Amino acid sequence: MKENKIGSKLLNSQFGPEHEDEEEENNKEQRTLAALKQLGQTKVPAIDSDIHALTIVGQIEGHKVLSPKIKTTKYEHLLPQLIAIEENPKIKGVVVVLNTVGGDIEAGLAISEMVSSLSKPTVSLVLGGGHSIGVPIAVSTDYSLIAETATMTIHPVRLTGMVLGVPQTYEYLEKMQERIVKFVAQHSQISEEKFKHLMFKRGELVRDVGTVLIGSEAVEYNLINQTGGLGQAIKKLRDIIESPQQKQSSKMSIEVVEGEQH
Repeated sequence: MKENKIGSKLLNSQFGPEHEDEEEENNKEQRTLAALKQLGQTKVPAIDSDIHALTIVGQIEGHKVLSPKIKTTKYEHLLPQLIAIEENPKIKGVVVVLNTVGGDIEAGLAISEMVSSLSKPTVSLVLGGGHSIGVPIAVSTDYSLIAETATMTIHPVRLTGMVLGVPQTYEYLEKMQERIVKFVAQHSQISEEKFKHLMFKRGELVRDVGTVLIGSEAVEYNLINQTGGLGQAIKKLRDIIESPQQKQSSKMSIEVVEGEQH
């Protein structure tokens, strides 16, 4: 008799309402893990926010799949997010957080064009590094910030794999570089000539040509708007959201570090 009661309790615990709640929780956890694995993001326990955080970390993966050992940001994951952001009326602004070594040029420029064409206010924040093709992404927003300790590497376009030593190859490289130079110059206050000077500078990189800008140096060259962190980035984005006219004028307001001039 006692065994029957125990069996009945076990049966109820397995198939009763409590079991259904537990099963639902397990399903939610599985969906969260699946989203994290497939899309690289998950919902953070917090109050509902009208600001969307877009993270670009590691190496930007393009048309070729990189090694599983390399931390990547897949552009085919970001483009649908950007479309959803544009269509979602609940999202009022976007903060783009970068810590990237660069990556595929076509993918990087595609992300840059998508971000720059958003109708909603955007602010970028470079943490750690915004190197190579990460530079156009960093300047594609309405306003850009860089941490004091963050760096940005500017260098010529590189090709991997077999390269034909013919004039057409170098013409192709020059055209690709011009696309990057023009985009950066159009979306920041640095001139094309100055950006090219940084790109082909000798003596700074050991095995390459180019320039490494640290924090305030990127501001001095009018590449980034100001130095700052997450708090300043969110505050600036809130200001632009509350004053839509700032979206048009924010690109023109280059804040040079106090006491330093270019």
